[in-house]
Amino acid sequence: MSTISGTEAQVVANGPQIQSPLNGKHHARRGWLAAAIVSLAVAGILVTGILRRVRAGATVSAETAAMAVPLVNVVSPQPTAPSHELVLPGNVEPYMTAPIYARTNGYLKKWYIDIGGHVKNGQLLAEIDTPEVDQQLQQSRSNLATAEANLKLAEITNIRYQGLLKTNAVSQQDADNAAGTFNANQTTVQAMQANVKQLETLQSFERVYAPFDGIVTARNVDVGDLINSGSAPGTKTDLFHVAQPGKLRVYVYVPEEYSQAAVAGLTAELTLAEFPGRRFPGKLVRTANAINNATRTLQAEVDVDNPTGKLLSGSYAEVHLKLPGLASTHLLPVDTLLFRSEGLQVAVVKDSKVVLTQVTPGHDFGDQIEILSGLNGDESVIQNPPDSVLDGQQVQIAKAAPSSGAGGGQ
Repeated sequence: MSTISGTEAQVVANGPQIQSPLNGKHHARRGWLAAAIVSLAVAGILVTGILRRVRAGATVSAETAAMAVPLVNVVSPQPTAPSHELVLPGNVEPYMTAPIYARTNGYLKKWYIDIGGHVKNGQLLAEIDTPEVDQQLQQSRSNLATAEANLKLAEITNIRYQGLLKTNAVSQQDADNAAGTFNANQTTVQAMQANVKQLETLQSFERVYAPFDGIVTARNVDVGDLINSGSAPGTKTDLFHVAQPGKLRVYVYVPEEYSQAAVAGLTAELTLAEFPGRRFPGKLVRTANAINNATRTLQAEVDVDNPTGKLLSGSYAEVHLKLPGLASTHLLPVDTLLFRSEGLQVAVVKDSKVVLTQVTPGHDFGDQIEILSGLNGDESVIQNPPDSVLDGQQVQIAKAAPSSGAGGGQ
């Protein structure tokens, strides 16, 4: 028996190693498939990256465009009901008031009425000591007496010379001299009399009297104060202030828009802080019939009876004028107004664009202003518009912040 070597046995066991053509094709297809898959993966990664970049660029462009459009807050005009009452500020003044000045120089000797005192027409208020005027008056009276004595002597001499002239006892020249001396002394006496009368008048000013019935609202001097006459140059000090509070004047300034409705005879009412809930009746008695160029208002006077004296002169009051024919208006915050050379304007947002609208202002209430014309009431008006805002400018309206509800927290 023949034996088989190890190498042969291994060859017999493994069989013949023959490569088939089908196996080669199969391996080639698998290679191409792997390459295609890798290519598609790389292409997908590239496309995805490009798309992300495009989307990011579009987002940035959109955000940039959105940021380029100003964001604005808007308010709507608040309609007001048709009103027949116009409320205006006014100062309460006495119907008659007068500062009392001295008409002579001297020192205050005594005063009789203090502030708040009621006085009658012609009542004595104070006395002034005027030693200089008294001395001048005494001297002037002495000069007048001398002039009157000289006049008497000249008169006697003139009469005597006129009698002697008839008998030719004196010359015509002497008679004429006597007549001239008489006439000169007569004129001197008249001048002295006028001087005495003037000084007597100044002396009468030593006593200061009330010019009308009223109340002393101020006393600016005391005993011993130096008094200068009101006609003298320099600082003038009034001794007293006297006011008549039985009837009061209240001056108000009616805006030009309501000037045609403010006519004499209209009913008015006064309200004062010191009398809450009370109204005092009055009447519009006269107007200036002219518009003030500086304020564009019409000055009007309202008279109010004050028989009990409860209303104090100098008080601040609100005057309620009953004006006929006032139409409904709108209210806007004052920070919506644009003051430009074209006039008063507001910036209205319409179709996401700014429309500059001319408006006519009415009464100013401080934080709000009345708009008489130019608005319908359904506009969206920009609040705090920039000075650079232009007509037709693109804007976007900011969303209103949600208001906190009543049951937001426990």
